[in-house]
Order: sequence, then structure tokens, then C-alpha cells
Amino acid sequence: MSSEIDARTDFETRLGRASGEAGGAGVALPAPGGLTARPGRAQVTLSWEPVDGAAGYLVHVAESADGPFEPLDHQGRDVLSVPHGPYADTTGTPGVERWYAVAAVASVDQVGTLSAPVAAASTAADAEPVAVTVDAGTDEGELDRPWRPMIGSEHLSHALSTERTGGREIGAELRAALKAARDELGVRTVRAHGILCDDLGVYREVDGQPVYDFSGVDRVYDMVLSLGLRPIVEISFMPRDLAADPSATVFEYGAIISPPKDWDRWYDLVRAFVAHLVERYGLEEVRDRWAFEVWNEANLEVFWSGTPEEFFRLHDVAASAVKSVDEGLRVGGPASAAAGWIDQLLAATKEPLDFVSTHTYGSPPLDLRPILARHDRAGTPIWWTEWGVTPTHFNEVSESVFAAVFLLRGMRSSMGRLEALSYWVVSDHFEELGRPPALFHGGFGLRTVGELRKPRWWALAMLEALPTRRLSVTASGDGADSLVESLAAVDPSDGRVAALVWNGTLDQSKAAGSAELGRRVALRFTGLRDGEYELRHRRVDDDHSCVPAVWRRIGGGAAWPTDAQWAELRAADRLDELHPPRRITASGGALDVEFDLPNPSMSLVELVPA
Repeated sequence: MSSEIDARTDFETRLGRASGEAGGAGVALPAPGGLTARPGRAQVTLSWEPVDGAAGYLVHVAESADGPFEPLDHQGRDVLSVPHGPYADTTGTPGVERWYAVAAVASVDQVGTLSAPVAAASTAADAEPVAVTVDAGTDEGELDRPWRPMIGSEHLSHALSTERTGGREIGAELRAALKAARDELGVRTVRAHGILCDDLGVYREVDGQPVYDFSGVDRVYDMVLSLGLRPIVEISFMPRDLAADPSATVFEYGAIISPPKDWDRWYDLVRAFVAHLVERYGLEEVRDRWAFEVWNEANLEVFWSGTPEEFFRLHDVAASAVKSVDEGLRVGGPASAAAGWIDQLLAATKEPLDFVSTHTYGSPPLDLRPILARHDRAGTPIWWTEWGVTPTHFNEVSESVFAAVFLLRGMRSSMGRLEALSYWVVSDHFEELGRPPALFHGGFGLRTVGELRKPRWWALAMLEALPTRRLSVTASGDGADSLVESLAAVDPSDGRVAALVWNGTLDQSKAAGSAELGRRVALRFTGLRDGEYELRHRRVDDDHSCVPAVWRRIGGGAAWPTDAQWAELRAADRLDELHPPRRITASGGALDVEFDLPNPSMSLVELVPA
């Protein structure tokens, strides 16, 4: 068996296994009140009252009021809890009654009491249109942009590679993707694994004594800064000569996941590493624009061969080493999988956290503010340093419009309650479990090998295109605010108004789309200045702004395009207009636009004063 297959099989076998039980005091939350279930075409919208202290809610379903109730599985394969309602269940059969109950969760592994159940059945009847009203006379403050602070990447030495995948130079294209994230999406920092891995030669022992060499790190971080970005320094993984068990590895490139054999030498390495960065790049630069995170997803066996207690020690020793260089340097964690070990690290750490970080896939990120409040850490910045539609490599959902709409839902949900939501990752130049075997192979990247934009890239580009001041939006109809969601904003300087409207579900069994979940949208703008506007309507669906769909039509099952096919794909690599721009008149401060919104799809509707 090849090393690639070995690495992939090992990873997929161990991915779901915890690295140990970290304990932690239980928190009992009451059942949510006021649960309602509103049936619609091919969906049921659930709403409930919030519970104080809840990080999220876990929807349950049963065939009868007597149960048994099981968590509703929308196939996200990671965290099924959601941070709030409403929740659109699209997993049922029209006309078949189901019973629903909801539990509040104090943290991802602490599920409270179930609510009183309610019954509903989705219908097969024609869907009621969704009415969305944007009030351009309101001002709900600066539009939050949680995608800007950070984006994920394959280990950054990969961006220096001159090798090729699919005939394309790896490093050049990964650097181009990172620069495009900065230029097109406003991203400011990049997070990646493996800065201490042996490919950069940071640490070795000669005659039993440590020897440091930071020249490889310098090449990496010089490159990052040259792109206009700053690094979020994930202090990982363990150098071979410092590892207690060098045979414990992850990924095709053999990252060592062992605790150190010598804790003092771990401290000394981290301190010397950070001191070097401060000396090379300047204290003010590193203190104000960089940050440090200890390890990656140590709550999973696949990323940590030690015990939970050893990880908490690893974190404290590393954090202490960073702070010994300068107290103003920012350190956070636990950088855990599936929102785990947050309570435990907050209880165990001796060093105060400058930010709390964790990861999740398949659902919008939970609300960590109640967890911080329980530990008297209210106000600590919250960074989701990995987030995405799936934790699974080579999953075709990553190529879909469904994933783009998922991204919009998570970003909207996060606005105003966290500081960073970092999509994992920027490019398909990624080799954790082997390099891409084909152009569209289910890669995590927002951009392909060959630097084509996937639908998820356009989701972020549409968000970035929204003006600065958020507007009030109300909605009604079949699936309003659960299936069909929206954001709107205005530019006070020129009067441009934009509404971003999308149709999607968390249910990944519908990733290829559902005609029954399509909706007619009646979009109404009020509070406008009377007069003419240029109406621009840009769309992402299977027929617009979707190069994976183009490749399905022209690729013929090939792994990589021919030169002629590359040219056709590049011509399609654009954000398409649903129709050509046209003049439209606002009267009495109002203006109406109607359109069909397939599931999944997203529309950016802009009004530019003529």
C-alpha cells in the first residue's frame, strides 16, 4: 500500500476518536420553551425561545410523541447543534408527521433537557412566496465582516514548492490564492499547521544538545508578509528530535503528534522561536498584528498521542514561553475539534488566554459567550480558526453551490458575536492526505488547482461587496429566515443599496439541490430616495458562476482539463449577472424586484443611484 493510502486510511480511521476524557463540571440547562413547528413545502421551520447560558441547541426528532427522540442528523459529520433558531428541517417526507423537541447545550458535550414535543409534517403544496423587505432608511451599525480577520491554508512551506500538481506549479498558485484572499476578500491573516515540522529544520539535537535554525521559518514568513498578510502562528507539530514518540504521526507528510520528551527543552524552543520572530520582524509588528495558537485539535487521537493533561501542560508551557518574550504577545487556544475542551482549558490553564479558539464543521459556529461568562472570561475574543461545510477530505460537497450557501448562513449567524470565522482553506493546493488527484476532487480549497474560483469563493466575494452600514431586513413566507435568509447594507456616501438573499438548508442530503425547496422571492426596498436606479443582479447557482458545473458538462470524466477546456473554464470563472443591468424607478421611497431563487442559490441585488 502506498504511503498516501496509508496516511489517508489512518486519518479516516482515527478522526472521530477522542484523545482522552478531559472531565469538566456539568452544567444543567432547562428545556427551551415556546417550541413551534411551522410546516411548508418540503420543510418544517422550528422556532423556540432562547435559554440563558446556552451555547447552542440540539434539535431532536421522533416518529411519535413518546419517542424515542434522536438528534436530527443533517449529515454535517461534526457538530449537529446550532447556535440559534429558526431551523429548517428538510429531512422529512411531505405529508408524514414527525415529532420535534429541542435541547439547550451548555457546551458541545453537555446537552440539557428536551423541550415538550410538537408535531408537524411538511407539505407537497405550492410554496408560499418569501417576502423580503429591506428598509434603506434604517442604520443597524457597521456591517460585521467575520471572514476578514483570518483564512486557513496548507502548511506554509507548501507555498514555496516548485513541484507541480495537475501541471500547475504548487507554490506559485498557493501564493496567488493567498494574495487574492487579501485583495478580493479583505483577509488579513493566514493560519496553517506545521511551522515546527522537520521540513523547515527548526530543531535538531547534535551530541545531545539542541540546535536551532530559523532560516526556513524566515523564508516562510517573509513570503507571507510579501503578500500583504500576517501569520497566526500555530505552534505545531513536534520536531523529531524533541518528540517522546517520533513514530506517532499524522498526514502524508508525517507531522509528529507526540508530547515532548523534555518539557524544559519544549519551553526553550518556543521561547527561542518567538524571540527570533520579535527580533526579525519587530516587537510592535508581532505583538499587534500576529498571534500564537498552541497545537491543533489535541482532543482528537489523530492529532495528539498524549493525554489531555499532557496537552494542557503543553499549552501552559508554550504560552508561558511566549509571554516570557513579551507579555503583550497574544496567545490562545485550545484550537480544538468540534468545539471541544473549551471549558476544560479555561479551567486548567495557568496562563490567561488572549483569545479562545476552536473549530467546527457542518453547522454554524456555536455561541461561546456563555461558556466564557461561566469562567469569568466575558469579553475574551472568540476565534473560530477552522470552519467549513465538512471535515471530510475528498468530499464532493466542497465543490457545490450548497457549500457556498452554507458559508453565507454561518457568516450571517456569526455577525456581532465573535471576532473571527476562518474558512478552511484557501486553495486546493493541499497535501494532508495526498495531493489533488483531479481538478474537482472534493478539495477543501476555495480556489482550485489552476486558480479557478469555486462557488464558496463567490459567497465571500458577495459578502465583501456589501456596503458598510447594515440595514434592517424583515421576511415572511414559506421558509423565511430558516430556508431563505438575507443581509442588506447601504453606502451612505453614494446611496448604493445591496441585498444578499440566499436559499439553502443544512441538510447535506440535499447538496445536489432540491426543486421542491426552490422559492419565489418578492424583494421590496423601502426608505429609498425617489428616482432612477441601476439594478444589478448577480447570481450563483448551478447555471451561473459555477465552474464545477461547467466542468461536469465538458469534462467527460477526465481528471484534468485539456488546454481548450482550461480556456473554457477560465471564461466561466466570473460572477454572472442573472440579467443585464437595467434602469428601475423608486416611487414613494419604494421599489420591488421579484425573482425565482432555486435551492441552493444566492443572489446579490444592488441598486445604484443613476
